[in-house]
Amino acid sequence: MISAQDWADTRCLWDYHQMGHDALPCSVAVGLGSHDLGVADTAVDLYRRGMAPLLVFTGATSPTTRERMPRGEAVHYRERSLELGVPSSAVLVEPRARNTGENIRFSRALLEEAGVDVASILLISKPYEERRAYATARTLWPEVEIISASTPMTLEDYIDSIGDARLVIDMLVGALQRLLIYPEQGFMISQHVPDDVLQAYDRLRQRGFTSRLLRSDATSS
Repeated sequence: MISAQDWADTRCLWDYHQMGHDALPCSVAVGLGSHDLGVADTAVDLYRRGMAPLLVFTGATSPTTRERMPRGEAVHYRERSLELGVPSSAVLVEPRARNTGENIRFSRALLEEAGVDVASILLISKPYEERRAYATARTLWPEVEIISASTPMTLEDYIDSIGDARLVIDMLVGALQRLLIYPEQGFMISQHVPDDVLQAYDRLRQRGFTSRLLRSDATSS
């Protein structure tokens, strides 16, 4: 059973994971592969609004996307953008990346090979991955301006789209854990985590929302 305190803690993490950046015109929009075609839809919306002249979709497959996106996440994103009217000349595909770091590194290499001058990036991810994507890009591509974006939606709408409230809470907890430990491993920049967020994270772990934690931390206090 998910208690009222669990929901309050979940909302605290949800709010923290989102950066709240205003979308501004950038050199390129990069959509990070996942199970969520909403990333492609948001990229197309930003393209139509004149926020980026070029879209890059990056991602291979994973155990959670292999059946739904057998041709690879980036390829399915590209197909979705073409269905929505984006010209093929405005879409590049990076089909090899299997994690956020590779998303950034391989997209950077692709754009360099294509001769695209990049000063700023609209980095599009799932709503609860905004901060993680931003922190990773700041480490691997520090010389460009990063604006983090996702599909505008409430926590309730996101849970409805996934269809599993407990899984969503697990994902939020797992994403927060990585924000805490990955900077020490050089994977992303360190960011301030407010005390109320840390307390919400600890309570949710103690309540058993641990399926997306890295194993070494799954049972720690």
